[in-house]
Amino acid sequence: MNDKLILVAIGGNSLIKGKRLTTVEDQHRAVRQTVRHFADLVARGYQLVISHGNGPQVGYIMLRSEVAHRVTGLHLVPLPNVVADTQGSIGYQIQQSLNNELAMRGVEGHCVTVVTQVVVDRDDPGFERPSKPVGGFYDDEHLESIRRDYPDWTLVNEPGRGFRRVVPSPEPREVVEKPVVETLLRSGYHVVTVGGGGIPVIRTNHGLEGVDAVIDKDLASSLLANQLGIGLFIISTEVEQVALNFGKPNQQGIDSMTVREAEQYIREGHFAPGSMLPKIEAALRFLKGGGRRVVITAPEFLEDAVLNGRGTHIVP
Repeated sequence: MNDKLILVAIGGNSLIKGKRLTTVEDQHRAVRQTVRHFADLVARGYQLVISHGNGPQVGYIMLRSEVAHRVTGLHLVPLPNVVADTQGSIGYQIQQSLNNELAMRGVEGHCVTVVTQVVVDRDDPGFERPSKPVGGFYDDEHLESIRRDYPDWTLVNEPGRGFRRVVPSPEPREVVEKPVVETLLRSGYHVVTVGGGGIPVIRTNHGLEGVDAVIDKDLASSLLANQLGIGLFIISTEVEQVALNFGKPNQQGIDSMTVREAEQYIREGHFAPGSMLPKIEAALRFLKGGGRRVVITAPEFLEDAVLNGRGTHIVP
């Protein structure tokens, strides 16, 4: 196991620094800020595998597609292609920003992006119970036309916000481009991969085929980290530490916890679904799969977390 190889997963929401900072340029500036902390680790001799979320970015592309379809009749962009688009665009921002930062510091290293497919099981129960929200919200005024134009969509009502499309979120089973990632790592590159959880594909008699689904990026990241034999998995989020009783007067930050303690906290309901819970679940899966340590913290604390124990550390 390579002690100098780290997988860092960053959230798509972390690229959105405010409600008015949603343009591509705004997101690129946010990426530049984040990768400075990645460069700190590279300067310390670490090699990085970088994954990223894409929730808001998928929503923007889908909205553009829907507007273009209504106004001009242009075809809709299939969801697997939307995920691929975000892998390319966000990966471009990360690799360019990190390469520029390393060059500016005179630090050796080069980052590349791999458009990554992830195999899911066509019989995964997630396909029977779509649960992952994608795209924007629709009010009652537009609901009838949405259901008419997109009869195959599953819509759920979020009180106070409107109706939103949900899609299946199947389990990641295999990272198709893992051998490519391994080759690049052996050649010394830092690699951006499994962006947005990977492009979901199934195996058919004719090969691979994309499906309308969204894979949890932290689960896909933990799977790849295990397959690459990585010991340290960092989940970069908006908070410095995981907390018990989050948002309550008795909130308490966690410096470290074992797998058993984390499972107990899950049973006690400390981690919110759709927020911290999937991160903890991905961390546990990584550790049970042979990983040594998971760190959950904000980007600005990455170096201090790796070297001095800042953030929340989860161990077997």
